[in-house]
Amino acid sequence: MKQYAADKIRNVAVVGHGGSGKSMLVEHMLYTAGATERVGSIEAGTTQSDFDPLEIRRKISLNMTVLPLEWHGFKINLIDVPGYPDFIGDLYAVAPVVESMILVTEAKADLDVGFELAWDIAERYNLAKCIFVNKLERDNADYPGLLTTLTQRYGNKVVGVQIPIGHQAAFSGVLDLLNMKVYKGKDRGAEIEDVPTGYQTEADVLREKMMDAAAEGDDELMMKYLDGKALTEDEIEHGLLVGVERGRVVPILLGSAASGIGVATLLDRIVHEMPSPADVPKTFGDKTLAPKEDGPLAAFCFRSTADPYVGKINFMRVYSGSLKADQHVFNVTRDREERLHNLFMPHGKGQEPTTAVSAGDICAIAKLTDTHTGDTLTTTKDKIVIPPTEFPEPIYRVAVVPNTKADEDKLGTAIQRLLEEDPTFRHSRDATAHQEILEGMGDIHIETIIEKLKAKFGVNVSTQDARVPYRETVKSAAKAQGRHKRQTGGKGQFGDCWIELEPLGRGTGFVFDNKVVGGSIPRNFIPAVEKGIREAMDHGLVAGYPVVDIRATVYDGSYHDVDSNEQAFKMAGAIALRAAAEKAGTVILEPMLNVEVEVPDECVGDVVGDLNGRRGRLQGMDPSAPGKTSIRATVPMATMMRYALDLRSITKGRGWFRQTVSHYDELPHLEQQAQSCRSPHGTGRAYDNALQEAYLYRTPRMVSPREG
Repeated sequence: MKQYAADKIRNVAVVGHGGSGKSMLVEHMLYTAGATERVGSIEAGTTQSDFDPLEIRRKISLNMTVLPLEWHGFKINLIDVPGYPDFIGDLYAVAPVVESMILVTEAKADLDVGFELAWDIAERYNLAKCIFVNKLERDNADYPGLLTTLTQRYGNKVVGVQIPIGHQAAFSGVLDLLNMKVYKGKDRGAEIEDVPTGYQTEADVLREKMMDAAAEGDDELMMKYLDGKALTEDEIEHGLLVGVERGRVVPILLGSAASGIGVATLLDRIVHEMPSPADVPKTFGDKTLAPKEDGPLAAFCFRSTADPYVGKINFMRVYSGSLKADQHVFNVTRDREERLHNLFMPHGKGQEPTTAVSAGDICAIAKLTDTHTGDTLTTTKDKIVIPPTEFPEPIYRVAVVPNTKADEDKLGTAIQRLLEEDPTFRHSRDATAHQEILEGMGDIHIETIIEKLKAKFGVNVSTQDARVPYRETVKSAAKAQGRHKRQTGGKGQFGDCWIELEPLGRGTGFVFDNKVVGGSIPRNFIPAVEKGIREAMDHGLVAGYPVVDIRATVYDGSYHDVDSNEQAFKMAGAIALRAAAEKAGTVILEPMLNVEVEVPDECVGDVVGDLNGRRGRLQGMDPSAPGKTSIRATVPMATMMRYALDLRSITKGRGWFRQTVSHYDELPHLEQQAQSCRSPHGTGRAYDNALQEAYLYRTPRMVSPREG
């Protein structure tokens, strides 16, 4: 494929809800343009965009795919974006690197959540939009109902520019209002006819509305139109181009991705009415990057993939300057040089090697040493920085356990590779609960991650619920003695200390003070007392959770010249903590989350009621967007473990939320009792004996009740 100037390039994301027909639409666009020799099938797993084995098995798109084609002297970089909300990260990744979006929707009165999410992101990034109404051949197709919904939701800027010929099963073509011609047939064999009988009146009325929209897009055309003069076909097209570019017009195109009807006219509209990189230079902060070949180099990595055989592949958008094979560039994000060994144009799973990539175009580079999603490639002279994309935070978490020792050895490396290609995926280790935690955008997202671990890296894991990181503390101040004395024949063990225990403010942590005077405890044994207290805190007081927010002050004690040692005073410190805590009274703390939920207005009552049922405390509500409300609440983490799935059910997928850890709060009384019953050691003497037995037999560490 030859190089194209920036004004001859169209970077277009094909977006919409999962199942709306995006992949098949792209398939027919490639075939119509001659980029492929046949139309693939989702059922057979032969489409250009869904080539990953997991995509073929699930029959849905899991990854964004770049698929370029040539059409009448223009290059169109199509990017097929997954439609399910679990994979919304790709939508965020693609939005900054395209100039326009084709929003695909089925011909039905309701709008799916994937369509609404895509629309909102297109608005956020000021992208040109075009709606493609698919599946008009279906028995339940309802284009008039959809048009009403779109107009009510988004206003008069949504403009129909075509009329369907035939209804449902009789759908056979589209009447294009621009040139008043009917396009029938499929793909490359489309037939052009005049307006059939019975459609002329409707076509005249709708063409007048389209002309109104075109005049709104350009001030000079508006003056001519107000003077009562009709606009020519070229003027209408120009007005629509300006209107679409400025967000004043969103044209609605019609067709069938199953048969290819309407695909040729869609391609025409893309090249004539969608903006090029030259039309809308990207602005980052106070810097605007015009797509000039002789401009400073600025290439942005918007996506990375991990292949176990090829290695890492970075997808790049060249905003300014050009990339050349074997060129030395500077990764300004990571402050290191890179060399472009493998430069190519991606074609789904295929690749076309190239020697250069011009400004405004999209390419891929393999085997870069240290370049990741969000990095900028430039030169040491220019050092242009493009801000990385902000991705939504994960909202669903599970714990995973390697099935075998071999799986455990490979797990860390495999997860690291997947982290590099998916910015909405997170991994952490809960040291307290001894769990590997995976976080993502939903259950399907996490299931896919686990399947990739097995398919790509041969790592098998099992899942379990992520444990809530409870903590423990004391209610009041108390003093107690910790005395450890044991004679086992020969040299014994003796340690004796008195400590004062008192609670501290939330989030303070642990403070240890030494107020021993007169040498009742030798100075060299004081650190052992602190160590014993800290180890006992790690094991918990009542339910095995770590102890926080306390001050322990050692102020007196005694020792034996022969039998006292560090181990004995460590035991004494642990016993003293337990005894003082029993007097002071203990309490379990639970983590609280600040939760912000955005839902349609009609779902507010159900969502608020659900949050109340989770022991949530409502903080406020505000309008967030037309028809949507933002609900703020503080909710216990324990009740939010599966909230992503429950919110999806309550709002039919239209709700969205974000959460951050706020603070720790006291667990309600009944929950306190339930958690305390989980401790196999209980409190008092039984636990002290367990501690002593552990140290007596030189056990490396006691197993926390939370580990059992």
